[in-house]
Amino acid sequence: MLALIQRVASASVTVDDAVVGAIGPGLLALVGVEPGDDEPQIRRLAQRLLGYRVFADDAGKMNRSLSDISGGLLLVSQFTLAADTRSGMRPSFTSAAPPAEAERTFDRLVATCRDLHPPGVETGRFGAHMVVSLVNDGPVTFLLRP
Repeated sequence: MLALIQRVASASVTVDDAVVGAIGPGLLALVGVEPGDDEPQIRRLAQRLLGYRVFADDAGKMNRSLSDISGGLLLVSQFTLAADTRSGMRPSFTSAAPPAEAERTFDRLVATCRDLHPPGVETGRFGAHMVVSLVNDGPVTFLLRP
């Protein structure tokens, strides 16, 4: 399991011309699920998403987490993150979890984050063609693994 996180001023996901998820200041996390990801990885990634210190404190240092600022979290499933790109000129998706497994795992991540982050968690729509819009704040972008 991995997540590409971006600190945002705002972000949204549109499916079929309808906004299905939107946040103000917070984190956009594009999430890739790999085969065998289970509860320990889900829990650890949720903790990292909510606790990773990427927001500025009063001195301008990245010392505050999403939980500290009560920011929004927008989780978007993105199987292409789990692609094997080590060779050739076309990605292989054999390193990504099969769709049914990935959806179950992603849904557990969403539920865990919602349990741990009362300010709220928004999502895209699993398996849909999504248009993701964001205003990257910084830019600040990190690749997280559990």
